[in-house]
Amino acid sequence: MTPLTSFAGKNVALFGLGGSGLVTAQALLAGGARVSAWDDGAAARDKAQAAGLALTDLNSADWSQFSAFVLSPGVPLTHPVPHWTVPKARQAGVEIIGDIELFCRERRALAPGAPFIAITGTNGKSTTTALIAHILREAGRDVQMGGNIGVPILALEPPAEGRIHVIECSSFQIDLAPTLKPGIGVLLNVTPDHIDRHGTMKNYAAIKERLVSNSTIAVIGVDDDYCRDIAGRLIAAQKTVSGFSAAREDAAGVVFHDQGRLFCAVSLLGPGAIIEMLVDLNGIGTLRGAHNGQNAAAAFIACARSGVPHDVIGTAMRSFAGLPHRMEQVGERGPVLFINDSKATNADSTEKALLSFDDIFWIAGGKAKEGGIEPLRPHFARVAKAYLIGAAAPEFAATLAGSVPYEICGTLEAATSAAAHDAAASGRANPVVLLSPACASYDQFANFEARGARFRDLVAALEHLPTGG
Repeated sequence: MTPLTSFAGKNVALFGLGGSGLVTAQALLAGGARVSAWDDGAAARDKAQAAGLALTDLNSADWSQFSAFVLSPGVPLTHPVPHWTVPKARQAGVEIIGDIELFCRERRALAPGAPFIAITGTNGKSTTTALIAHILREAGRDVQMGGNIGVPILALEPPAEGRIHVIECSSFQIDLAPTLKPGIGVLLNVTPDHIDRHGTMKNYAAIKERLVSNSTIAVIGVDDDYCRDIAGRLIAAQKTVSGFSAAREDAAGVVFHDQGRLFCAVSLLGPGAIIEMLVDLNGIGTLRGAHNGQNAAAAFIACARSGVPHDVIGTAMRSFAGLPHRMEQVGERGPVLFINDSKATNADSTEKALLSFDDIFWIAGGKAKEGGIEPLRPHFARVAKAYLIGAAAPEFAATLAGSVPYEICGTLEAATSAAAHDAAASGRANPVVLLSPACASYDQFANFEARGARFRDLVAALEHLPTGG
């Protein structure tokens, strides 16, 4: 844990007692703060009390006594409407911050030069965060990894000289971290997502930009218009920028090619010659596909900027185990490969999976996001058949009609069974049963992890699949 000594003796209000919220409250108390904590949910309050945390109903609290208000990133700050605590804090003139901001302040107080790598992007940030941490550990570094990837940042060991924090940051967390200034900031990509929480795409992109605009070194993917504009603005402001691309030889410092290799290019946003082959990604199943080429390029730059030799980075990439629920190979039955991509909760993320395989028996559906799967139409030819689940099934069926054979299965159990049997009987050389829902999970599962774990269990239980002729 990181005790928040920079808040010693201060009164701090806190709302949201889920995993990160409870850890934040404990870190504040460990640092000597006086904490007034609350949650709208009785179950969360009961869990906090069982952990020894005293509660204060913030509805009736005197907000003028608080020096800061810590809001859980999952609670609306601005859209669709601010949570009821937000206007109370603003009316009292109390700053509203999150756990990433608390860490940043503690870092400045304890070890302002401590290495800090922060990663964001619409897609790929968890894989990139885990890959960076893996490479640095293989290089013998003292690494603390967390943030949006699962371990709350304040549950990690405190900042210290020589200890590297590798932190995944969501847009929600960045929005609550006004002084976020990592040594290395990584922005992978910006595509439409979370508009319900940020109001407009312009605002969403601006929040993502904050992470790299204040970084000592900005590492930016330049394969989408938003990120190219961000990179251009930072270059114009004479910031230190390292670019990368999954396609553009003339656009980035590190380029991923279709042949599965990372190359070093001369310049960032102008013409450049390829001068060095860095890493061959062929045969690394956990880094399959162009999207993982982009992730690997970003990780390569961040680790090279951290002083890791190129050959050490390449060796470490080959031993990367990957992440659960993100292009995770969970089984094989005869020629059929089963891939758990439950973390693909939007069309842009699912696109990466569809581009990585042919002969796909695709399980999709859940709680649909704006635009559905229409953006995936150019890749429908890769899909042998679709198996639709959850609330989005009728909408997805209408999109697929006339282009892809489909079956409305309703549940993941039915879809997995049908897809497995069809794939095994298809006679295709390399059929893939792919769970890549392009949807949130909340209509049937608590989260994407629960959905992916259920798929993994269903695959493990499969028996007696037919053999294609």
